[in-house]
Amino acid sequence: MLIDDYDAIDEKQDVAIITPVDSPEEPDPEPLADDYEAMKTRFLPPLPDLEIENEGYDTWEITNYRSLSKREHGPTFKVGGHPWRILLFPFGNNVDHASFYLEQGYEDKPPEGWYACVQFVLVLWNKNDSSIYTHHTANHRFNADEGDWGFTRFAEIRKMFGPQWEGRGRPLVENDSVNVTAYVRIYKDPTGVLWHNFNGYDSKKETGMVGLKNQGATCYLNSLLQSLYFTNAFRKAVYQIPTENEAERTNSAWALQRLFYQLQSSDTAVSTQELTLSFGWETKHIFEQQDVQELSRILMERLEERMKGTEAENALAKMFVGKMKTYISCIDVDYLSQRTEDFWDIQLNVSGNRNLDDSFKDYIQVETMDGENKYFAEGFGLQDAKKGVIFESFPQVLHLQLKRFEYDINRDAMMKVNDRYEFPEVFDAAPYLSKEADKSEPYIYQLHGVLVHSGDFNAGHYYAFLKPTKDGHFYKFDDDRVTRATLKEALEENFGGDYGNLMNGSLGLRNPYTRTLSTKRSMSAYMLVYIRQSRLDSILLDGAENFTPPHIVRQLNEERSTLERKRKEREEQHLYLPCAVITEDNFKAYQGFDLTAWDDPSSENAPKYYRVLKTSTIRELCQLVAEDKNIPVDHVRIWVMVNRQNKTVRPDQPLLDPDMTMEEAYVKHGSRDKYFRLWAEEADAIEEGKPVWPELQSQPANNMPILIFLKYFDPYAQTLKGVGHIYIRKNSKVSDMVPMIMERMGWTAGSVPSIALYEEIKHSMIEPMKPKATLQQAEIQDGDIVCFQKALSDSEVSAIAQRGSYPNARDFYDYLLNRIVVRFYPKGASKTTDEDSFDLALSKKMSYDQFSAKVGERLNVDPTHVRFSTVNATNLKAKSVVRRNLNQTLYQTLNPQFNTYNANQKNDMLYYEVMDMSLSEMETKKGMKLTWVSEGLSKEETYDLLVAKNGVINDLIAELKKKAHIDYTSEDMRVTATNNGKIQKELDKGYPVTSVLDYYTLYAEKKPEEELQIKDDERLMAAFHFDKEINKTHGVPFKFVVKPGEVFKDTKERLSKRTGIKGKQFENVKFALVPKSPYSKPSYLTDDDVLYEIANADDLLALDHVNKAKNQSNKGDSIFIR
Repeated sequence: MLIDDYDAIDEKQDVAIITPVDSPEEPDPEPLADDYEAMKTRFLPPLPDLEIENEGYDTWEITNYRSLSKREHGPTFKVGGHPWRILLFPFGNNVDHASFYLEQGYEDKPPEGWYACVQFVLVLWNKNDSSIYTHHTANHRFNADEGDWGFTRFAEIRKMFGPQWEGRGRPLVENDSVNVTAYVRIYKDPTGVLWHNFNGYDSKKETGMVGLKNQGATCYLNSLLQSLYFTNAFRKAVYQIPTENEAERTNSAWALQRLFYQLQSSDTAVSTQELTLSFGWETKHIFEQQDVQELSRILMERLEERMKGTEAENALAKMFVGKMKTYISCIDVDYLSQRTEDFWDIQLNVSGNRNLDDSFKDYIQVETMDGENKYFAEGFGLQDAKKGVIFESFPQVLHLQLKRFEYDINRDAMMKVNDRYEFPEVFDAAPYLSKEADKSEPYIYQLHGVLVHSGDFNAGHYYAFLKPTKDGHFYKFDDDRVTRATLKEALEENFGGDYGNLMNGSLGLRNPYTRTLSTKRSMSAYMLVYIRQSRLDSILLDGAENFTPPHIVRQLNEERSTLERKRKEREEQHLYLPCAVITEDNFKAYQGFDLTAWDDPSSENAPKYYRVLKTSTIRELCQLVAEDKNIPVDHVRIWVMVNRQNKTVRPDQPLLDPDMTMEEAYVKHGSRDKYFRLWAEEADAIEEGKPVWPELQSQPANNMPILIFLKYFDPYAQTLKGVGHIYIRKNSKVSDMVPMIMERMGWTAGSVPSIALYEEIKHSMIEPMKPKATLQQAEIQDGDIVCFQKALSDSEVSAIAQRGSYPNARDFYDYLLNRIVVRFYPKGASKTTDEDSFDLALSKKMSYDQFSAKVGERLNVDPTHVRFSTVNATNLKAKSVVRRNLNQTLYQTLNPQFNTYNANQKNDMLYYEVMDMSLSEMETKKGMKLTWVSEGLSKEETYDLLVAKNGVINDLIAELKKKAHIDYTSEDMRVTATNNGKIQKELDKGYPVTSVLDYYTLYAEKKPEEELQIKDDERLMAAFHFDKEINKTHGVPFKFVVKPGEVFKDTKERLSKRTGIKGKQFENVKFALVPKSPYSKPSYLTDDDVLYEIANADDLLALDHVNKAKNQSNKGDSIFIR
């Protein structure tokens, strides 16, 4: 970093100090400090793989050291055409050591864009004895921001002036003088990022390309997408998918087109969030790393489906699909069985192979089928045969998946293979083709991409090296950063294997993802992309961006314009005042409290929002409103809205000065809300084209006109809508409003028996009005709301109430106050596609029977047969069944009192089930979970069953047989009660279901045949599964027949059949005897043991093996694309 204030600088922490490697042979004699070439050779060895641009050295003879100022500069010298000098803090840069730095020597500032990649060593030495010296070495990228680099603790001052330096007989600084030599070597920067700290790095500016943002663990997705994007023919094919009429967030083809266009046109890294949302991925999928090969295949399948019937149909198959032939050829008879099939990629073994050629040879290796493994040839019987795979053709773009992750049988886990594995830049695939294959066009392939994994199986990072053009360079695509790369970085450094020379006897390099030391490289290629050389021009075609669909360009450009406009608005926000204006139209369209829904901008009757300059006038705002209403500007009058103490928002007074600025009006009358809330009044009375406004200020104070808003409640339609506004004097009676209402509604005298009036004081206070009282006595003021309805007879009221509706405005207001929209989903159905889900507007005060009746009416079923369940807010799964409680309201059902169990309940959603019986009948039943086990113990199916509370286990079995369609007799079946993975008891057929403890897990199975035919001298033994530790139980416990005299080797064969565990998985199972007493330890069995003889009556047979269910639960969900 370029130092501006040397007095305040902190010690430099990130200096790369290079220590020479000591030779195991007899060390060479130390060179003398004034032998400059020898010193340079010894302490500044050239760095491998880098080309030297220039080098030089210079010595500064320092005299009168103790008289130096706090900061000194040495003489300027030039290396590589750049000026350099030594920067010295003779008495330390805030430390007790002398501080030396190498600094660029430009007097003013370096040229624009200047930088130099420098390896340097600073040597401080005694001018009288050049064998006495100390030195330090570093590498650094010098630029305008970091113009100096070096060593804050170069040499301890006390020792420098001591009687002798490191036992050499003389001090380092002698006679107050010392020399310092700077050796400077400048390297060429092949990639433009050598020793770059990437502060302020601009991928677009440096490479012309941009990266992809990592959402959490989506680096594997980013590397694949960049590889496909730079396969230009693939990009063109994606662009050819018609999406204009399906431009929606769930369309992955549309999202991919948008992503590709953004990669073409954006100046910064692009987000993949839109694409992953179109895949249907949730947050948990974003933080799970998945298999790239599987993702690639699924993506290709989805795109192929989208391309059917379009000009891009079969484009992907032509690009990525090859053909291979699997064959079996008999040796002694003329018989050949073969099958040709397509492949999209090839999985190659890394383990046991040195390079790509070895892997292909391994892939097509011929296997001889003889001995016990003879092949049955139709018409010839068992025959010796050769079995193998050979390629018929390779695709234009060849995807090779390197099997870097393999199952380790000793660790019983997946492990990464970090062995060295080489792959070439140019590869000839012809040797692996069949003799019949068409080889008229060479199968020479050019390396296009290397997708790399760094880390191990459990943690790591993905990035890619890609060659975007036929004759260009490789570039490294590491999420949001793109940098140029050398051929060695793309190939050799991703071969894996051991590191080269480790410095100073190091045990290895630290893996940044596992934090462990390793002598093997953790970064290695796991996927290679080759393009057939003869097809490079068509695959990497120029001008792929010209195929971008016009609607994609238009949409994204519009979105960018909108973002730019919003950015500009934010910058100019201090100049503008946001206003929310309502008119009579908003009021008439609104059903609810107050005049409109101020806080719901998405509502159809939401206010109109204006962004006006603070310096603009009321007249200019009126002009805007008038233009929207298509009326003359003088027909509009603006009223200020105020927040009343009762939480309502009503008009307070008109703004009569048209020349008042908006800022003045807001300061004087505004309520400091997010928006300046206003009501635009439209003149009712017009005389000779001029509006006539009530004279509000020229009347006596006790009889001024009052502005009143009218709402009409229709009990039959169950609507409450605004009608308009009226002016009436304070001394007028409440009943004087009736003729005005009749006129507004177009009702004639005698058509309405009477009208009931209510004042909407606030949301929870709707009061009837006394007709004979004056408005002043009723405390009516400007902006108050009066609600009216036709008076109803008792029979009309009863009929409306019977329908579950509200006969008067007061009750309807109460419904609005307590209204809640509840979403109902059928239990067990898909929430995104099931048509039986619906919304109902209900009152929070409804009882169970009332909201159940509404649901029953919606479903056209008996409401007594509808059962509800609450919903988990996190995973949207059913939580618990809602009990029918006559004293509990809907609000209490959705918002139960807080406790640990229901704290995470969703308060606007319920699941419903239509039962075969009424809920009252169900109350006589007990709900039980029973797991039916079959196919040994390998298949489990859990059922929710209802059994009469006075029933027995035999009734439970009968319900299971009915629901699971089981044909076995009850006598041949058994039910076991288990806890903590062990059998607690076998339940008799007559055992009462009410006695079954809630914490038991119940299993049912058909008794094995050997148990049904058990002999007198045989006995049953309980068995369970565990994983390494006895208390870590898993799986289904079971009973097993133990036979006298049977060695355990034979017993294991029966155990394999009993459990359904076979093959290698069964071979990994260890067996033990475990006493039933607590804190017991397992005694492992051998094949020669006789279980019948060594097992006590209470002993349990224990199977020690990996809990596969645990591994599955820890593993992310299988990848998918919607």
